[in-house]
Amino acid sequence: MIHNHEITAIVLAGGRGSRMGGVDKGLQNFHGTPLALHTVLRLQMQQGGLVGELMINANRNLSAYEAFGAPVWPDTLSDYAGPLAGFMTGLERCETPYLLTVPCDTPLFPFDLAQRLAQAFENETTEIAMAAALEEDGQLRAQPVFCLMRVGLLESLVAFIQAGGRKIDGWTDQHMTVLVPFNLPGDDARAFCNTNTLAELHALENP
Repeated sequence: MIHNHEITAIVLAGGRGSRMGGVDKGLQNFHGTPLALHTVLRLQMQQGGLVGELMINANRNLSAYEAFGAPVWPDTLSDYAGPLAGFMTGLERCETPYLLTVPCDTPLFPFDLAQRLAQAFENETTEIAMAAALEEDGQLRAQPVFCLMRVGLLESLVAFIQAGGRKIDGWTDQHMTVLVPFNLPGDDARAFCNTNTLAELHALENP
């Protein structure tokens, strides 16, 4: 059972933004608010009071991110090593029992994300809870960047990355990972739509 403020959330904004023309994705506006700040605000409004601390993982424009009111930590790995580098940064800095990872480019993620992922830890063997969402073909698909994990997994992640691992599911498959479906009747079908391009971002603003 996870209690109030036992989760630290990290906003993953450390990518190159290559499919957005190299711009800093987390600083692009969604309804007039930078994506990363929008994500921070949405995390602050998570139901259940489970999310206590917040931090941002970014590798450039650090002062702009610092203005969003949360600590900003660059990757400890060089050369934009991908989301797992952000996971590692979060686990290294996390002072609570659990870490929640959320990307900066999925602005409609659920307000009950933390609460529903936390339910998977009612089984004491759970090490990682990963969101899964319905695709257009009606199939549930894992959303690997939306994970809630035990902070004690840092050593395992460091070893995986040092061995050359870069894929999230390559690491989570080594652990007791529970997929948590977000397919209830009231769930937003666009909750896990990420915006890799400016066109996708604008489309999400104007459905």
